[in-house]
Amino acid sequence: MSVSNPDLGRAGDAASLEAVASALNSGAIHLLRSLAAVDRQAGLTPARLSALSVIVFAGRRPLGELAAAEGVAGPTMTRIVDALVAGGLAERQPDPRDGRVVLIAPTPAGQSLMRAAAGRRISAIASAIAELPAADRRRLAASGGLLDRLAKTVRDRGQAGFTSG
Repeated sequence: MSVSNPDLGRAGDAASLEAVASALNSGAIHLLRSLAAVDRQAGLTPARLSALSVIVFAGRRPLGELAAAEGVAGPTMTRIVDALVAGGLAERQPDPRDGRVVLIAPTPAGQSLMRAAAGRRISAIASAIAELPAADRRRLAASGGLLDRLAKTVRDRGQAGFTSG
């Protein structure tokens, strides 16, 4: 069975599913690496850009939640947030529901920088998609929602303790 076969994995064949997973993993890594030059135009480290992306697109949140979303320890996220705050891209705000909690929120400058960075990424991807044959463009258009659902399933299961079968 080839990875391009649309029936791949229908019967639950473990080897077929592994082939699909391997191809998706490889493609995702190569796509992200190919966007690194585009991301560098934002002028932030990858970790800072990623944390800023979370608070711009998913909303303000406590430092611990931001650290968990980024998969880093609290002290590491503190350093990342300190740099974003020093750069005028994020700010600490009191939580209106619980004054003991501090929320990390983007500033207007942070929102602007992140939206511009996302726009450059989208433009780079769209330009590459435009060069593909029409049939490949249609397949990609149909897969966007599937990739989001797959990511949610992986997140919901958690990396630790995941078992197949």
